[in-house]
Amino acid sequence: MEELLSMGFSEDLAAQALAAAGGSPLAAADWILSRSSDSVVTGSSSPPPPLPLSQPASSQPCLERFFASSSNPKTSNPVSSAKPPPVPSSSSLPAKRRHPSSAAPLSDRMRPNTLDAVLGQDHLLGSTSIIRSSCIPSIVLWGPPGSGKTTIARALSSALPASLYAFVTLSAVSSGVKELREAIDGARRARSHGRRTVLFVDEIHRFSKSQQDSFLPAIEDGSIVLIGATTENPSFQLTTPLLSRCRVLALQPLKPQYIEGLLRRAISDAERGLQFTTQCPVSAAQEAIDFLSLHCDGDARVALNALEIASTIASRRNVDGSNGELKVTLDHVKEAMQCKHLAYDRAGEEHYNLISALHKSIRGSDADAAIYWLARMLEGGEEPLYIARRLVRLASEDIGLADPAALPQAVSCYQACHFIGMPECDVCLAQCVSYLALAPKSVAVYRAYKEAKRVIKESTGGNEGVPLHLRNAPTKLMKDLGYGKDYMYPPDHNDCSSQTYLPLSLLGHKFLDWPPNDGKQE
Repeated sequence: MEELLSMGFSEDLAAQALAAAGGSPLAAADWILSRSSDSVVTGSSSPPPPLPLSQPASSQPCLERFFASSSNPKTSNPVSSAKPPPVPSSSSLPAKRRHPSSAAPLSDRMRPNTLDAVLGQDHLLGSTSIIRSSCIPSIVLWGPPGSGKTTIARALSSALPASLYAFVTLSAVSSGVKELREAIDGARRARSHGRRTVLFVDEIHRFSKSQQDSFLPAIEDGSIVLIGATTENPSFQLTTPLLSRCRVLALQPLKPQYIEGLLRRAISDAERGLQFTTQCPVSAAQEAIDFLSLHCDGDARVALNALEIASTIASRRNVDGSNGELKVTLDHVKEAMQCKHLAYDRAGEEHYNLISALHKSIRGSDADAAIYWLARMLEGGEEPLYIARRLVRLASEDIGLADPAALPQAVSCYQACHFIGMPECDVCLAQCVSYLALAPKSVAVYRAYKEAKRVIKESTGGNEGVPLHLRNAPTKLMKDLGYGKDYMYPPDHNDCSSQTYLPLSLLGHKFLDWPPNDGKQE
């Protein structure tokens, strides 16, 4: 905006041009100058009529002179006496060459600029995939950190024809309602000039429900193609109307061979890679590459940034005097990694994934797997009382009558965790998990209660009243009405087999199958 204002354009015209050009000042100036000169000179805020589409590209003025590298664009002279040479139209201009910044980390500098250069996610990037279609729909990229969501979105923007699409980026972390409305309003103005806007929203799950709903009209009328990126399960974090208008594409953690390919690409790239950081040739030991590939949990960002830190550590210790090459070793990489990052969110999907794995491992009588998943949760910062509560439930649901001591064991474990807390209670939890995993299993009680609930909910004639002989009769009136009549008190009767306890409609119905008919515990 400052560059366009310094060239003499009005603020309204500059804002309209930036919206139509997708935020690029060079393309915005080209958009303004391609219209009639009257509106440029007078600074009229009303949009001038567009030139015919058949206008030759050679008639477009060269705008590079307006954007010369100047420390102060406000004071630079936008007028040049020399006649500029003709340049191609904006739709045929090559992608601007990206210059690495010393402040940008290695993971950002090494982002691929094209879809063909993206490693991994082959199930989404095939030749017939939806991402490579000529008319891309609104999509949500869902995957763990460092799996390539932002990279794919940016690479996709470069693959779309610039004459038909503008690419706008927002982050739900730093953007609010104001920025969101401005982006949508700009997209509608651009659409009136024949261009659709691809709106990339990073961390889209951080927008509120009302903010997410504000996308709906713009998606419906075709003003924007929404590309959202999220690490959270869209089923829980995005509204149903928004999900119905988008295709959810799930990304997977990158496999070690893809991480290795990215690391080697960073080592060999002299312009943007490690050599840009160290200012000298760099090599890395194979064992260092293997360590990073296996210990980054499929997160390319973690691997690349750790490699960059390792190279800075090596630059102070390990320069080969013969040829000046820097050697990154396994020790450098281990020092850069420090400790393994555990991907665990106590309020997110991974929380439920791990507790499900723990529960199913105990149910399957695999004590080793159960202890492993327990350790994953505790080392990830899970609240021990939450795990203990789940074990109390499990003791009745999956073990039940097969080992009645399992429930007291789980309750005692909960009390121990409450008394001493972490880290001392980790062994108490491990003992209880092991006991429950090795105990015999029965779901008879669980199934019995489930069946009773089903019968109650599906009772078509209404649930019957309690039979009269099972009711108490504390008053004379109730006795006269037959409450408690013919009830047999078991301690006073040797044989009460004729007495029934279920309503008449359920006589003979079996809820609890115990002991099992086949003699085996369930």
